[in-house]
Amino acid sequence: MDTSSKRTDTVTKTIAASPQAIYTTYLDAQAMVTWRPPEGMTCKIYSFDPRPGGEFRMSLNYTDTTHAVAGKTSEHADFFHGRFVELIPNERIVEQVQFESSDPAFAEPMTIITALVPEASGRTRVTVTCMNVPGVIRAEDHEVGIQSTLDNLAAFIARR
Repeated sequence: MDTSSKRTDTVTKTIAASPQAIYTTYLDAQAMVTWRPPEGMTCKIYSFDPRPGGEFRMSLNYTDTTHAVAGKTSEHADFFHGRFVELIPNERIVEQVQFESSDPAFAEPMTIITALVPEASGRTRVTVTCMNVPGVIRAEDHEVGIQSTLDNLAAFIARR
């Protein structure tokens, strides 16, 4: 596979919560079902073991059949599995994610690094960096999806 088509996408958002509150929410499967899917999708978790080396499997499913971007596993869904590579409480979460797809463009795993940096007034700068992003995922679409997920995370924590 041509690795030159791979890239890194990064999105940052400041959230009105402590790093601890965000970290705890990231590792809570019941919470994740609510905040992780970007707008227009739902999430289902099949397995979730939030510890270093722990594995997970989930799907993001389109809520409407008229979405602009096709799913990676089927027309209306992205199934993926992975593992937690590194968990540094209240600072950093590293996930390795593998899409379940027959398309060879999705054959290599993607690494997702979430960094939590405390800011003044109890806020946290959350930076999500996705490495080895398949070139067939448009950068604009991916960044909009990550931003939507971070907006959902901020709203979820604000309601707690």
